Parts: sequence; structure tokens; C-alpha cells
Amino acid sequence: MTFNDRREAGRKLAEALRHYRGKDAVVLALPRGGVPVAAEVAASLDAPLDLLLVRKVGVPWQPELAMGAVIDGAEPITVRNEDIIGLANVTEGDFDAAAQRELEEIERRRKRYIGERPRPTIKDHVAIIIDDGIATGATVRAAIRGLKRKDPTKVVLAVPVAPPSTVESLREEVDELVCLEAPEMFHAISLYYREFSQVSDEEVTRILDSARATTSD
Repeated sequence: MTFNDRREAGRKLAEALRHYRGKDAVVLALPRGGVPVAAEVAASLDAPLDLLLVRKVGVPWQPELAMGAVIDGAEPITVRNEDIIGLANVTEGDFDAAAQRELEEIERRRKRYIGERPRPTIKDHVAIIIDDGIATGATVRAAIRGLKRKDPTKVVLAVPVAPPSTVESLREEVDELVCLEAPEMFHAISLYYREFSQVSDEEVTRILDSARATTSD
């Protein structure tokens, strides 16, 4: 399956999640790529849209290779990929420095995207995590573990595409996992979209503002 763009992927995910309409769900996007996908799901389910601020920690000399992830909160959570750390010979100092840089980026994003706006309640609600795809799963795993501290009634992970091994490794972390496409020969998320341009800060802010306006109407 190939998606035209993130919005089409979101509409297809919304179909697979339609049983959560009217179930006190909150849709949580991983910025930035997950935001256009999640916006379609939130609109279809008539649910509020918010962000999960989590960042991949990349190997310093190969940033696209995830050696872990961090999620913001009163006590930031770090998830380590020990296999990658070992193979890349990353020192503790290198890892800590990279993780700190990503926490600083999370703080920047919080100020830019959220500011002082009120945020939807997670406690006692169904939390649906959305991204535009998953590769290794380190970032999403950190997001899930941080989210559980907010006491949702249920955690659902929904993505358009991910490799089968990642899907299976994450299935035990959540109450329900929805993945529209899990190709055996997975290479990169972008290959499953005809249009996969970078999502800008401005687009994230615009989508969130539009979703809040719709929810408050």
C-alpha cells in the first residue's frame, strides 16, 4: 500500500479506529510528521488533538540511527537501544550529551507549539498515539512509557506503516496496535508515501490551532 500523503494515511487510519468515536478518546501526535496524520484521525473521531513531545536520540556521527529516545515530563524518561549503543561504540558521555540536546529541542517545541494553551486531559481517557510511520520503535516506546504515567484507561498505537518486527515488539507495550501496512522488505517510511515533504513548525501550529477551534465550537 502506498499513501498519497500523510492526510490520506490519516483518513485510512481513522477508518480502522472508528470504534473509538464517542469513547472519550484523545489523539496524541508525535511531531512533526505525525501531526497531519493525527489531525485527520481526531477530526473523524471528534476527539481533541494534542502532542506527545518525544525525540529520537541519534548516534552522534549517524543521527538517523536511533540509539534511544527521550520524552519530556516532570521526570524525563530515557529509553536506550543497547544493541546500537554497543555496535556504534557510543560512550556514556556521548549518549548523555545527545539526550540533553534532544530535551532542549523538546522544550523549544513545547514553547512554539503549545505555549500557555490548555491541554486535553489524559487521565481516564483512551489515549491514541499517532505517527506517520515507525522504523526502529525507540521513539514510540519512550512515548508510550511516558504516557502511561498519566493514567489513561487505554493506550492505542496507530500508524500507517512499520516493519513487522517493530510491530510485534511494540504490541506488548500497548492495549491495541493498529498498523495498516507491515511490509517484510521495509526500508524507509518515506518510500510508502508519494508525497513526504518535511512538516514545518508553522504547519504544526496551524493544524493544532485549527483542531482546537473545531473542538471548542
